Amino acid sequence: MLNSVLSRIAGPHSHLTPEEICSAIAESFPTRDYRDKRVLVIVPDATRTCPLGIIFATLFDQIAGVASAFDVMIALGTHPPMSEQAICKRLEISAEERSTTYRHVQLFNHEWNNQSSLTEVGTISAGEIETLTNGLFATDVLVNINRRVLDYDQIVIAGPVFPHEVVGFSGGNKYLFPGVSGPEVLNFFHWLGAVITNPMIIGNKHTPVRAIIDRAAAMVGVPKVCLCMVVDKGQLVGLFAGSPEAAWEQASDLSRTFHITYKDRPFHTVLSCAPKMYNELWVGGKCMYKLEPVVADGGELTIYAPHIRELSQVHGALIRTIGYHCRDYFLKQWNDFRHYPWGILAHSTHVRGIGTYEDRVERCRIKVTLATGIARDVCAAINLGYRDPATINPDDYTGRENDGMLAVPDSGEVLYHLRNRPAWARQM
Repeated sequence: MLNSVLSRIAGPHSHLTPEEICSAIAESFPTRDYRDKRVLVIVPDATRTCPLGIIFATLFDQIAGVASAFDVMIALGTHPPMSEQAICKRLEISAEERSTTYRHVQLFNHEWNNQSSLTEVGTISAGEIETLTNGLFATDVLVNINRRVLDYDQIVIAGPVFPHEVVGFSGGNKYLFPGVSGPEVLNFFHWLGAVITNPMIIGNKHTPVRAIIDRAAAMVGVPKVCLCMVVDKGQLVGLFAGSPEAAWEQASDLSRTFHITYKDRPFHTVLSCAPKMYNELWVGGKCMYKLEPVVADGGELTIYAPHIRELSQVHGALIRTIGYHCRDYFLKQWNDFRHYPWGILAHSTHVRGIGTYEDRVERCRIKVTLATGIARDVCAAINLGYRDPATINPDDYTGRENDGMLAVPDSGEVLYHLRNRPAWARQM
């Protein structure tokens, strides 16, 4: 098993070739180390960009022939389950390959809200939480995980690394928590990230949330190897194999060079165009998270996504109940909201952005508008602006940065930051 990180990084203006990827996996996963072992590969769902097909196929060719089991679990977090057809598409395998080459591979969706599918691996004590969160919280946090994970001799995590609104950078142990975890710990650290705020978290490596995730992962007593991918424009530019912590440490450094775009001044109008892989606002909210830092005070960010027609298949009813509000709206009315799932509250604040709540008046720093298939009355009820997407031509916003307007196609993965951060992005 790997005791250090093996890395492959593409040259300037290039990407890793299939031969480079295969050789890296062959070196990182010696066939002899997996003889008679049960191997579980944990991968992202379709809301993360990465060339997962070649990774999966090469891993399979390298170790499935000697392993006693080689199965796949989708790290859904609280996302909706995927059909077998959708999983096969994610893994880039055909129906014929599924029925022949990969017929013995079991494909599992994580079930975060099915208590019978979970098992307790420990509790992070209030004292540890207080230390890890720099005094923000002091409460015991139960750590549950999908019980299937413990049926295996080896976990292989394979997924990309991007700037992330809750944890700083995604990847590594995040594919365990919240990827295949129970609700208690995921609700806790999502709210922790929201309390610290998106601009203070996103694009920063070592955050209190990452510390919580790594502490929870240490309670999972199955050996883990991680393949962290860094992707640029759909191509693999970096591959790091090692422990989840060490591989992520190096991958996040490379991600920073590819996935953060700096601007010299803020924009009063931002059009954030969602890719089709974001099929509901629960994930489409990333189009706000990655661009909030470059919107000027009093400016407007519009999520342009005619294909998004619902808030969330899983969480929609609760979102309609609480709406979208800034962090202080909840903190200053905590007794009214503390009993809602904290992960829902976190999503709400991340989409709505920075703001204040004083004398029962909410003042948000920017306006957030939906130009989606979500109706005007729904937008009004949940405290977001509305615009008919048919009235928008993204080309009208393109090339107008000197006019204070920014259009970002396929937004949601690349973070936009100001070179000189304003006070609200430097203070908790």
